Amino acid sequence: MRKALTGILMVWASFAQAGEVVIAALGDSLTQGYGLMQSDGFVPQLETWLEQQGADVRLVNAGVSGDTTAGGLSRVDWTLTPDVDAMIVALGGNDLLRGLSPEQARSNLEGILKAAEAADVEVLLIGLDAPGNYGAEYKQQFDAIYPELAEAYGTGYLQSFFAGLVEEGETADPAKLGAWFQADGIHPNPDGVKRIVTAIGPLVLELIENVEAVD
Repeated sequence: MRKALTGILMVWASFAQAGEVVIAALGDSLTQGYGLMQSDGFVPQLETWLEQQGADVRLVNAGVSGDTTAGGLSRVDWTLTPDVDAMIVALGGNDLLRGLSPEQARSNLEGILKAAEAADVEVLLIGLDAPGNYGAEYKQQFDAIYPELAEAYGTGYLQSFFAGLVEEGETADPAKLGAWFQADGIHPNPDGVKRIVTAIGPLVLELIENVEAVD
């Protein structure tokens, strides 16, 4: 009798979780929540925002501080566990800080998107606005990576992780947005994360809708 009851409870639990959409957030320190209490980080705040909109969702924090696009590519396969339905990809900031090749960044990001495609996982690709200190050609090449890959692989797309901190048409320059950043001028503070989440959240809801449409 006890075994039978256990089996019934397991079936009920399976049905209760059937609607949950699992999203892995693959990124660097911005995703990981550098310098913040856990509850103030990007992933927890985004998950809370989505739940407030009625989404049945669980986010997996796959952000690693200091990671480049190469680092993301090296761990994407074990990030895409069988329970993952969708993935947010927000990488490239550390490539920019180190002046790494735009061609290599593109290749790495494309490798990540190919892995997601092979795993039948929906993707939201979040881009970056490259600074001009490496020259106009570098900026042009780097800025083009994200929209071109998003179009080629049919992913969701947001121009910049910092889109929620600037008005439409403005450049996301952390140096001019001190109120939303920690003392380092690179990583957002809790209020900055909240604004970032408000901009990204609707696109993640679309990601969830795409997952549910396929299911």
